[in-house]
Amino acid sequence: MKTRTESDSFGPIEVPAGKYWGAQTQRSLENFRIRAGKDIMPREIIYALAGLKAAAAEANLTLCPDRMTEEKAKAITAAAEEILSGSLDGNFPLVIWQTGSGTQTNMNVNEVIANRGNELAGRRLLHPNDDVNMSQSSNDIFPSAMNIAAARAVGYRLIPELEGLARTFRGLEERYSGTVKCGRTHLQDATPMTFGQEVSGWRASVETGAAVLRDMLPLISALAVGGTAVGTGLNSPEGFGEAVCDILNLRENGGREAGVRLSFRQAPNLFHALSSRGELAAVHGAVKAAAADLLKIANDIRWLASGPRLGLGEITIPANEPGSSIMPGKVNPTQCEALTMAAVRVMGNDAEIGIAASQGNFELNVYAPLIAADFLDSVMLLSDAVRSFNAGCASGIEANTRKMEDSSAESLMLVTALSPHIGYNNAAKAAKTSLEENISIEEAAVRLGFVTRGEFRRLVRPEDMTHPDRRD
Repeated sequence: MKTRTESDSFGPIEVPAGKYWGAQTQRSLENFRIRAGKDIMPREIIYALAGLKAAAAEANLTLCPDRMTEEKAKAITAAAEEILSGSLDGNFPLVIWQTGSGTQTNMNVNEVIANRGNELAGRRLLHPNDDVNMSQSSNDIFPSAMNIAAARAVGYRLIPELEGLARTFRGLEERYSGTVKCGRTHLQDATPMTFGQEVSGWRASVETGAAVLRDMLPLISALAVGGTAVGTGLNSPEGFGEAVCDILNLRENGGREAGVRLSFRQAPNLFHALSSRGELAAVHGAVKAAAADLLKIANDIRWLASGPRLGLGEITIPANEPGSSIMPGKVNPTQCEALTMAAVRVMGNDAEIGIAASQGNFELNVYAPLIAADFLDSVMLLSDAVRSFNAGCASGIEANTRKMEDSSAESLMLVTALSPHIGYNNAAKAAKTSLEENISIEEAAVRLGFVTRGEFRRLVRPEDMTHPDRRD
């Protein structure tokens, strides 16, 4: 392999000739051979850092014109744009198992921008620390990149997928608003409801998850930029953090007409912004809450679709692929299973993030790469799983209306409608008699002398029990 010699404060080191990274990146590659090639720093972090570098160069051009020239700013921006286009993706090999501040990844981006910028300029114009990292520290810029990447992932990926699933459920809710079925609590028969009402619960859960995440986006839109090493802003000009955020916002929302709009701002307390990852932990908690609801919904759906002959069989879901390598004709609720596994992964990530957010000492949390990787893993995984579930399962749900209506007519809990008229104890006796003698609730109540057949049919109508306020 051909190499070139790069140097840093530790001295010279050989770097692959075809790569734009420099000495500090190479040292990290050699010092942290931990799941090399597998647990790579997420691309979303790299892109957030590249955008920050471009915004910082523009802010420095205004605030530090004696140090940041127009030529330098142009070279930094051009190289950063190439990173954002994906054309330099092969230059970011570092794993998340590195310094807890993300310093090596920050320097990886600085070095790639400097070397590519110098190539574009045709001369050695940029220094990775003096120019690309001007007015910054890894301690403020990496947490800022974490928040940017997290806000984008939640706002542009997860919330739209949740809202799309909610729309699918709303259509199902409206379609089956009059289909009566047996409700269930504790896995036991309960009073009647409509399938539309059941689906409305799913829809509201998903909508609530999306709404909570929307409301929490401002928490992770506050950036540590401008705090530099410990939060004091040493070597950063006054107004730098605000200027960077203004530039980011112009680029972030330019041309964005619909959907979530992000608005970044400098954190009001930079000491907190460097030392605490509490906001990311809180927002991930909301991601976990959405995952918990999704897991419950997916389980409901696979229970209702169980069978096809010996289960509940109240709904059918799309048959997407063979379900067994040995049992011909078997079809499984695979999209439900994939979603539930994704939800469990999110819950595991939440435990890691909670522990990591509690760590670090004094002015810095030093678990930043782990938190960043887990957060983005959760959001991207759940977004993809929801999209797949919506397209491959939810959008194809069909109700077996006859099965639902027959089951609701046989439910012992129809007796609940009699309680106000014959008393709880008599109603319980009718239910027990119905079960023990394998006769209908109507037959049991009439045989026990609690009501006449006509009275029973007037008082016990499953369709009325779904909307008791509409009864005659």
